[in-house]
Amino acid sequence: MEMQSHLARARGLGSTKHGVGHWWAQRLTAVALIPLSLWAVASAISLGGADYATYHAWISELGNLVLMLCFVTALFHHAQLGMQVVIEDYVHGETAKVTLLIATKFIAIIGAFSCIVAALKVALSG
Repeated sequence: MEMQSHLARARGLGSTKHGVGHWWAQRLTAVALIPLSLWAVASAISLGGADYATYHAWISELGNLVLMLCFVTALFHHAQLGMQVVIEDYVHGETAKVTLLIATKFIAIIGAFSCIVAALKVALSG
């Protein structure tokens, strides 16, 4: 006879407790991307046809730089989380799955750092 409740037995099965964190991260980045995307689109429209000096002056403002860095970070993290779910659900070979997950993570990191460095380079250039 077992002395555990049904809940206690179920807690030892299934998820390794990473699924909820992944779910929350994806939802939080999605919510963050709503206002950040609206800001990015409005900024792109207002800067349409602007020369480099105008863009430099715009991105050099602290608020615009911080929002741009937040947008890029949230965007690439959200995209990586979404691709991770697709790969985990639809790629069945373990080697291919691990390879794609690692490649997706590296591509997201390289893309985010490239955008961050480019924004900082323009903003901090004299």
